[in-house]
Amino acid sequence: MFSLRSITNLIFTCFFLSLSAHAQESGNILFENVRVFDGKSNSLSGPLNVLIEGNKIKSISASPVPSGDGVTKIQGNGKTLMPGLIDVHVHMAFGALSMREMMSPMLSEGVIMEKVGGSAERMLMRGFTSVRDAGGPIFPLKMGIDQGNLNGPRIWPSGATISQTAGHGDFRTPEEKSRRFFGEPSRAERFNATFIADGRDEVLTAVRENLRFGASQIKLMAGGGTSSAYDPVDVTQYTFDEMRAAVEAAEDWGTYVMVHAYTPRAVQRAIKAGVKCVEHGQMLDQKTLKLMKRKGVWLSTQNLVESTPDMDPQRVEKRKPVIEGQAKLWPMAKKMKLKIAWGTDFLFEPELNEQQNAYILKLQQWFTNTEILKMVTHDNAELLQLSGLRSPYPGKLGVVEVGALADLILVDGDPLADLSLIANPAEKFVVIMKDGKVYKNLLE
Repeated sequence: MFSLRSITNLIFTCFFLSLSAHAQESGNILFENVRVFDGKSNSLSGPLNVLIEGNKIKSISASPVPSGDGVTKIQGNGKTLMPGLIDVHVHMAFGALSMREMMSPMLSEGVIMEKVGGSAERMLMRGFTSVRDAGGPIFPLKMGIDQGNLNGPRIWPSGATISQTAGHGDFRTPEEKSRRFFGEPSRAERFNATFIADGRDEVLTAVRENLRFGASQIKLMAGGGTSSAYDPVDVTQYTFDEMRAAVEAAEDWGTYVMVHAYTPRAVQRAIKAGVKCVEHGQMLDQKTLKLMKRKGVWLSTQNLVESTPDMDPQRVEKRKPVIEGQAKLWPMAKKMKLKIAWGTDFLFEPELNEQQNAYILKLQQWFTNTEILKMVTHDNAELLQLSGLRSPYPGKLGVVEVGALADLILVDGDPLADLSLIANPAEKFVVIMKDGKVYKNLLE
């Protein structure tokens, strides 16, 4: 007998076939006369020739590279070849749908995938060749992309978020009762958006369920949130034992737990439990950041959009300490030399997705152009590798070097000198390559 999830995956796969758009098949491709930002250096290289064989970088040379009839040449004419961009905090489903669409009685798996599939392709066309999905119904989308039935970035999936009752991932409407007491899973749980799990046993089951379906890391809600109705931002979520259970289950599979948390109390408990990555953290103090530094814990944070006039008043109020805190967090974390990663975390406002590249520029108030480009390529790729053997894409990303995976962007101009080029991908990203395949080429 097939499970509901396996049937749903089959339906989604068939649906993706109808959306199929194909990239140029991979082969030997030679970028001639390009200047390289390798993801780590402080300056561009001199003129180089970069040969792609299959899905990897075969050679990088200042000398002419012999090429036969089977090599496709791309004339760089001094343009910049750099690694593909990486966003380590996206919600592919939640970011593609508005709250009205999420709550609509007409919502279905087909509606979700139609919107999410189109959003994924547009993200790749903005130069984002890899993302880490920080929670939501992701596995069918990832399968569609990996099988070539849909264009989109590489996805490191977390699966359904894991939340305590009344936690940041408790998306129940007022009339929905507790599954434990009334036996009926909530709508969000049926859509594989979240697990509401209380107690060590339920947390273990939720973690293992995500790992069973291919999660590369686990997302746990360890504190209050601004987009959830029932939990104040200041609350700490999950006991130490519950959180430790999640960490143990993830570590047994060779991967790690990341937590949604803002406050020192929530983050300190998470670190004590063995969590390896803190998402957000805009309300953290220096003492907690020092603890993160000492334990080698990553800070994966964002520069969130200011509250808008049409935003729910309750959410505006909840966001105030978070918005105020982020202006302090970034410079503190930089000064203390934490392991810092960048992401966007767009939720329920699909129109924000088109600003994904522009949000990179917001980091200029604290970082140099080189530091920013290193963060959104090399550093973010380092965080992805925390998944270890659970990483869905073996190989090195975030760099331009021999042997690395061929996820590349050819930029018309020098982004180290003018970072605004990154915010204009439609015109300035003349070639976009993922896994050795060309998905965009304005030079043809």
